[in-house]
Amino acid sequence: MLGALVLYLSTAVFAQQASSRVSDVNTHAWFMYFGDHKVSAKWGVHLEGQLRRSDEGTAMQQLLLRPAVNYHLHPNVMLTAGYGYIRTYPYGDNPAATTFPEHRFYQQALIRQPLGKVTLQHRYRLEQRFIGVTSPSPPGSSEVSSWRAQDRFRDMVGADLPIKGRWSMAAYDEFFVNFGRNLGPNQFDQNRAYVAVGYTTGKLGRIEVGYMNQYLAQRNGRVFESNHTLQVGFYSTIPFRKL
Repeated sequence: MLGALVLYLSTAVFAQQASSRVSDVNTHAWFMYFGDHKVSAKWGVHLEGQLRRSDEGTAMQQLLLRPAVNYHLHPNVMLTAGYGYIRTYPYGDNPAATTFPEHRFYQQALIRQPLGKVTLQHRYRLEQRFIGVTSPSPPGSSEVSSWRAQDRFRDMVGADLPIKGRWSMAAYDEFFVNFGRNLGPNQFDQNRAYVAVGYTTGKLGRIEVGYMNQYLAQRNGRVFESNHTLQVGFYSTIPFRKL
């Protein structure tokens, strides 16, 4: 009897939470540069910049700058530690109150596994985030009044497949989960599912154009975004010194 009552109450609470959720659908365009440039046989630098646009690419969504240091532990294993600066702008039908900055430190391991023509990739990333809490002052601008520390874990599984000549295909799925300090209503943060076509431009690098669906839970625990995103990325591995 007690078990049935607990089950009924749990189901009722879950149903109430689900019914109170708000869906927010957006269309974005992200333009990205990823550079992994060796400076010795084992060490290298990672340079990354992303310009993320909302409203079919007509308005700002985010600016992301993410430099880092790479260590090549093995031909198929790379360790990375770095810093990110992110500036997020209000967008969508349920926007943030103001533009706000974020400072982020991260550590990751990238493991590649060749399987015939296909190369599998598995990336584990830990992030220590410091998010600016802002208030409009004056209207049209934002001033940081405090910083909120948060932690996040990311797990990405991807695959690259050569098609013909310089053409290739790529796909990945990445899951984000919050933990530790200042945990909000959701442990789940977001999921990204991606598929793309790539073209190698010779020694310069690879251009990749694809589609990503980003399913994101806002911190308020009520609004869940489904963001249809065009991604255009350029990937370079040109060494910064002759090895």
